[in-house]
Amino acid sequence: MEPTTLGQPFVRSESSYNPDKPFSKKRNEEYPWQLWWCLAVFFFIVSSLQLASYLCNKIAVRRPKTRSTDNGEGPGQPTRPRSVWSLRRIPVAVVNSYRVMAFRWTVDFGRGYVLNVAEVVLTILYIVALFTWSFINTTDVAGNKHANRYWSNRTGTLATSQFPLITALGTKNNLISFITGVSYDKLNYMHRMTSRVTFVLIWVHGIGRILKGIPSHEWHESWLWPGMLAGVGLTIICMLSIRPVRAQAYELFFYVHFFLVLAFLIGAYYHARYRHFDPYIIACFIIWGADRLIRVVRVVVFNHSYFGFKSGSGTLDATTELLSPEMVRLVLRRPPHFHWSPGKTAYLIMPGVSALPFEAHPFTIASFDSGSNGEEDLDSAGDSDGKKERQSSGKGTTYWKELVFLVSPRDGCTRRLLDAAAKRETIKVFVDGPYGPSPDMRRFDTCVLIAGGSGVSHTLSVLLDIIEKARDKHTHCTRVVFIWAIRELAHINWISEALRRGLLIAPPDLDIDIQVFITRQSSDGMEVETAPANLSPSTPQSDKTVTDQIPSVLNMSGIRVASGRPDLKALLEREVAGTQGRMSVSVCGSQSISQTVRSALSFPVSGVPNVLGGGASVTLHVESFGYA
Repeated sequence: MEPTTLGQPFVRSESSYNPDKPFSKKRNEEYPWQLWWCLAVFFFIVSSLQLASYLCNKIAVRRPKTRSTDNGEGPGQPTRPRSVWSLRRIPVAVVNSYRVMAFRWTVDFGRGYVLNVAEVVLTILYIVALFTWSFINTTDVAGNKHANRYWSNRTGTLATSQFPLITALGTKNNLISFITGVSYDKLNYMHRMTSRVTFVLIWVHGIGRILKGIPSHEWHESWLWPGMLAGVGLTIICMLSIRPVRAQAYELFFYVHFFLVLAFLIGAYYHARYRHFDPYIIACFIIWGADRLIRVVRVVVFNHSYFGFKSGSGTLDATTELLSPEMVRLVLRRPPHFHWSPGKTAYLIMPGVSALPFEAHPFTIASFDSGSNGEEDLDSAGDSDGKKERQSSGKGTTYWKELVFLVSPRDGCTRRLLDAAAKRETIKVFVDGPYGPSPDMRRFDTCVLIAGGSGVSHTLSVLLDIIEKARDKHTHCTRVVFIWAIRELAHINWISEALRRGLLIAPPDLDIDIQVFITRQSSDGMEVETAPANLSPSTPQSDKTVTDQIPSVLNMSGIRVASGRPDLKALLEREVAGTQGRMSVSVCGSQSISQTVRSALSFPVSGVPNVLGGGASVTLHVESFGYA
């Protein structure tokens, strides 16, 4: 019942009632949902495009297998003139143009930080969306535009509403990856982008509240200080997440990121609870907890012998081998129920090597999950010398029946792994995975695999997969080009065993062209030329002492070695010119290698005239290692 004065109803004074309050409160509640509806529409469109792409790929796999005839000009040369345009290829030409403009055109921000056009456009749209909803309809009832009461609180609620999205994008097992088909590692850029945009929005919220003025009684409220501490924590997280800092001290970033994010969410919960926006924070804990639960279950399932669910403790003990000062090979027996596709990664937990008992690091699986027995295949191929070698070395199923990881040591955990490999120690390893994308090569007529250094882990597994599917007649691929840039010829020992066996069991109708480029120096210490050199089937004389250690692979047909850096632009242009139908290019290496390949496969190579004239439809898959 309203209080009265002299029989009249009580009327609130102007100071006790603000006519803008119901409008600002309503918009604070509605606008986050409107933003989420826009995000839902975006994810639906991406999911629909991914589904259409998946169905088209399935149809392409089932199409009749065709093989272009060679005109005698050698591999990579044009097989027929392309002067007549076909209007039926307009959709293919449009798709290729879109791929070039969206994913192969890039913007260089300096210091190796490169974004493709799709990422730049997505960033701009996200920033515009957030700040549009933050500052739209901010005129108060008195007619003052951009009234502080409207945007200062609204920026805080909009930022809070994005926390579940940020959390989901940063987890390995998330709903967004499931519905869009985009792997978690590709979503990691969106995780960083959304968190940084939200960080700016939170600072706008804080500055707005300061400009508005904080009454003295609010300094004693339970919601104020947790919010301020959360803002400080997020600021430190964003400062440590910039690329130069992470590249120099990644493990420090990893630990600090984990604990500060936890502290940030706790502070944000108590701050948001005052305005009843705490469900957004609770959703973050649910998303994070679900991801951790799934990962724990996977670790237990794939490493059950360690947890007493099956006899034979230690079946996942890994052997370490120092292949060179730049490479460690980690080999462990594959659990029978652990399966993976080429190009997948696995998180390895190495309690005796890592600083923390359950610290996990991702590594690309270099071996191939074969449906057949690699040793029996070699015996049927008549490899009697290899059989004798396998019997003496005990490495008959390496790369076929075991999990193999090629690790390039840096600092921290991998440096300690290097020390263990130097002593050929056996270490305990828990496996979590597999994760990441896996390109399906069955629908392509030509496959080009490009690797730099340890990036060969990705391309080697893809090559072995293509060989097996070609033997079983489950692929359209008739030509594979394997380009590998290494610093020294001795580095070919990293994969020489698997490479030789793959070539031995390859079917005769699969044209395999392996090109190895030595980029640094030869065994006698002479600096090699840095310009591209002509490939030769024979090995340079200066590297003969190294060649004597690995004659079984370098003496095989189909392998060519050259000193100098590969001219990727010329090599790719030649392959595209000699290919009809579908062509896949997979690259795994440094940012410079990835950028060179993107540039080489842009216009005019993948332009409309070339595709309409019967040229190859090129699909590019990039696995770039480093700190993005």
